[in-house]
Amino acid sequence: MNKTIIKRMLWAFLITISLMLTSSAIAIKLKNPPTTVSFDDTDLDPLVDVVVTVELQQIRSLEKRGVSNFAIDKIDKFSDPDFFVKVFINDLEFVSTVWHNTKYISNPEWSATLNVPDEEEFVNIKIQLWDWNPGINRLCDISSDSGGYLDSFDVELVYSIKTGHWWGDDYAYYEPAMFDPSGYGRLNGCDDNSIYENDRDCDLWFDIYQNDFDGDSIPYWTEVNVYGTDPEIDNSGEDADNDGVPIEWEHKWGHYYSQWWDEHFWKYDPFEPDDHTNLDPDQDGLDNIEEYLTSQWNSDPFRKDIFLEIDQMEMGPNGEGSFVPDLSKELMIEAFSKHNIVLHIDDNGDKIPFDESTTDEELQNLYFNYFLDGYHNNWKRGAFHYCLIIYNSARYPGFVFSTTVDEEHYMLDSLQISTKNHDVGPLKEYPLINAFRRKSFNKEYQRAIVYAGAIMHETGHILSIFRGNTPGCDNPDSVFPFRDWWKFHNYRSCMNYHYTYYLIDYSDGSRGKNDFDDWNRIDLTFFQRDVW
Repeated sequence: MNKTIIKRMLWAFLITISLMLTSSAIAIKLKNPPTTVSFDDTDLDPLVDVVVTVELQQIRSLEKRGVSNFAIDKIDKFSDPDFFVKVFINDLEFVSTVWHNTKYISNPEWSATLNVPDEEEFVNIKIQLWDWNPGINRLCDISSDSGGYLDSFDVELVYSIKTGHWWGDDYAYYEPAMFDPSGYGRLNGCDDNSIYENDRDCDLWFDIYQNDFDGDSIPYWTEVNVYGTDPEIDNSGEDADNDGVPIEWEHKWGHYYSQWWDEHFWKYDPFEPDDHTNLDPDQDGLDNIEEYLTSQWNSDPFRKDIFLEIDQMEMGPNGEGSFVPDLSKELMIEAFSKHNIVLHIDDNGDKIPFDESTTDEELQNLYFNYFLDGYHNNWKRGAFHYCLIIYNSARYPGFVFSTTVDEEHYMLDSLQISTKNHDVGPLKEYPLINAFRRKSFNKEYQRAIVYAGAIMHETGHILSIFRGNTPGCDNPDSVFPFRDWWKFHNYRSCMNYHYTYYLIDYSDGSRGKNDFDDWNRIDLTFFQRDVW
């Protein structure tokens, strides 16, 4: 009996037990389904000849050499990886081009497409990520499977042309018994708990879809047999139940297929209002309305997401200041990705006029004018975090600050980083020691580490990590050679001042005495609370 059959049997059993025990068991709860439900499987979509496409969206290596997670990538010993992808659709193999010497591929513009039988609902799909090497290609890990067997690194899926959904090693529905923490359409090799091991772990984003006559991404069979809508009319954007979320979003995220009962179920009903304003199944602080508004950036209501907008001050008339390196953002995204928190960074190009020294009052004005665009009720407040990169602060080189739009309610949702300080002390003091600790003599690479560490440290405060609940955090005496370095050196976190400019990671509490588990202490809803 192969791996896929065993996993499907276990998956079906656990889901069945979960549905029996929970009072909120999913069901086809459409209040006005079509009076006649057709189960004619001779042609599941008579309007088109069905073609299924597997599309790549991005690939990221999650492997680095060394405990500080910075240096040469582990996948290739002497260079960055040379990625390529194999996709199997109904056992027909498709092989991508090779992307040489890169850790991260955004929008690779590659897909695999196959004309499939219109009378068969299920399409079998397998995805593999490879690292090209002369003579010996090596499979990379994008699976949650553990163990040493040959197929433990790849991903096997079943796609339905009735509903346009897939399941198997990746699925959308949130249920504690069967929870996919990496999210729908995202694969993570660290899901087998190999975060700090050399396991060729990678992160791969993809989508699967079929051609659809009216272009609303709701297949013919579902429109006719479930929703009772016209499969020749584009229904995208319609919100028949006025619950703030259109039909195509509820269709994508509200579906579940039971292999035990061989039936399709829907959690969200496009024709009866759901309480999307208060629904937050992944508890990341984004309710379903906000998840819909951020869906253009690939948010997932069943996987944790953080949205961070970064605005930077223009350079001064005499060249004062600098900009945050793009690599800094990649280092932070990678750190969160390993723990299945997707950090979305919006560097929208806004440039703030140069100011030689920025006061707290000016920070509030910048927040209102550049982040909220001068609009008190901007929906981004409470959904996004905000980072200001300025030249010089009237107070500290980096800190978090609370914001308000009515001078009564304050949220700790913002941070500032001053380039005047971060381009001097962390980079120019003790250059040989810094190069050794950052494992590089490249100054731009070191700058990327400094800014990534500083931003991630302040972001940690917005995620509720403080000295009050973490003794090794923000302790000036924990820096070598001061007295508390011996006490807190196990606490390998950028929240520890000793590591802030050297380590782009929070700690997991696994290193013994006086280590602290930052990752499990994170509260993604903290920044929304009224702090005054």
